[in-house]
Amino acid sequence: MAPKEPRKPDDTIAARIARSLADRIVRGELSPGERLRQDHIAEEFGASHVPVREAFRRLEAQGLAISLPRRGVRVADFGLNEVREVAEMRAALEVLALRHAIPHMTAAILDEAEAATVEGDSAADVRSWEEANRRFHRLIITPCGMPRLLETIDGLHAASARFLFSAWRAGWERRTDHDHRAILSALRAGKGEEAVRILDGHVQWIGRTAIRTPAGSTKDAFAIVG
Repeated sequence: MAPKEPRKPDDTIAARIARSLADRIVRGELSPGERLRQDHIAEEFGASHVPVREAFRRLEAQGLAISLPRRGVRVADFGLNEVREVAEMRAALEVLALRHAIPHMTAAILDEAEAATVEGDSAADVRSWEEANRRFHRLIITPCGMPRLLETIDGLHAASARFLFSAWRAGWERRTDHDHRAILSALRAGKGEEAVRILDGHVQWIGRTAIRTPAGSTKDAFAIVG
């Protein structure tokens, strides 16, 4: 009999439920304000209510869910202030990472980043664009060699993705990312501070679109489009 694979440090049923629900929230499959029904989720995962409640607590700690008196646990909403906060944090940390990455940048990395940009420009839907955009940003900052910094930036990109998927559920149009090309051009020319300046402004660009709420009304939604 083959030995069982060791369990991951946090591979409880509550952790698995929380990861699954968090992924759905980030992808926009669960909308802001939507109720998370404890009995339905327990049935889906074949679990009791105890790990589901623990999963809800984890989602609340991540800012993805909120418990409201007499309204149950719901997907947390967000507004322009939350989007701005993430944009400013991303700008500060990605600039820091890029400054440390520049001395270790190679032509091969820049070629990969350019390929990601081309892929993003041809993306026909918002999820494909977000994946290519995130890959571009990760490629140019990974040479910084600072794992804690990169992990924090990854979390901010997950928040950015949630804003984006909630705002652009439909109606995404292909776009040419001139900032990505300008950043690459500056890096290839050895103009590091110019690349840093462009990146700083790029990740703070916030787009606005109108979306229909579950109640049938229309509201403005905001997202980082950089």
